Amino acid sequence: MGPVRLHAPPALARAWAVLLALGLPIALCLPAGPAAAQDLYTPPPLPGAAPLSVESGAGPVPEIRAQISPRRHTVLSAEIAGKVVRLDLREGEAFAEGDVLAAIDCAAHEARRDRAAAQEEGARRRLDTAGRLDRLSSISRLEVDEARAALDAAAAETALARVFVERCEIRAPFSGRVAEKRAQEHQYVAEGEQLLAILDDGALEVEMLVPSRWLAWLAPGQTFTVAVDELGASVEAEIARIGARVDPVSQSIKVFGRIPQGTPGLVAGMSGVARLAPPPGDG
Repeated sequence: MGPVRLHAPPALARAWAVLLALGLPIALCLPAGPAAAQDLYTPPPLPGAAPLSVESGAGPVPEIRAQISPRRHTVLSAEIAGKVVRLDLREGEAFAEGDVLAAIDCAAHEARRDRAAAQEEGARRRLDTAGRLDRLSSISRLEVDEARAALDAAAAETALARVFVERCEIRAPFSGRVAEKRAQEHQYVAEGEQLLAILDDGALEVEMLVPSRWLAWLAPGQTFTVAVDELGASVEAEIARIGARVDPVSQSIKVFGRIPQGTPGLVAGMSGVARLAPPPGDG
């Protein structure tokens, strides 16, 4: 039989070298018993490692980190350039659907609308006159068609001017609260510049990134609990929808859960631990 080679960590190997230099037997430093070879070195746990499940009466319950997020949220931007004349809501304040959240100085656009409306009225009268002359055979058919085309163009200009006037006010697309104010009153903003970030705090959901292997037993409608860190309490939820694509690198997929409306204390951005128990018979 050839020599026996023992593999050990560098620190343990250096200790053996010292013992050999002193003439002491290495066996004195080895644990006794049949499990001696296994007890020589135990690798340390991975940094940040945490259990993926907790024990329950029915066995391990998989758990995963989850975040509370709003189902509806958006950033409102200026649709026209101009000076902000109204932006009085502050962060955290609530509003109702249809409320005016911001307004841009609209004097120039209102003047253009009034001018377009006057031109449309003049074109309509010219067409009426052309129609009466046409019945008396005192005007050519071409002149009547030109008068009608002029009225159509004037009507289009009026409609365009009204669109710009409507864009002077930015109304809430849904009820909710202001998440962030990104502009101030009396500030000149360019077209497309962000004004307010808003969210619907009445319709919250749970967002999770779960291992794709859980798809073997996850299904919409399945109930689970979320232990919310900030509240120190658990809330009930159910799986509303599952992401359409698995990330091949992390082998994970997004899952969204529905929370009953009116759950007290919940705020978007809170996080916690979601515990999802497989149905009986699944693992």
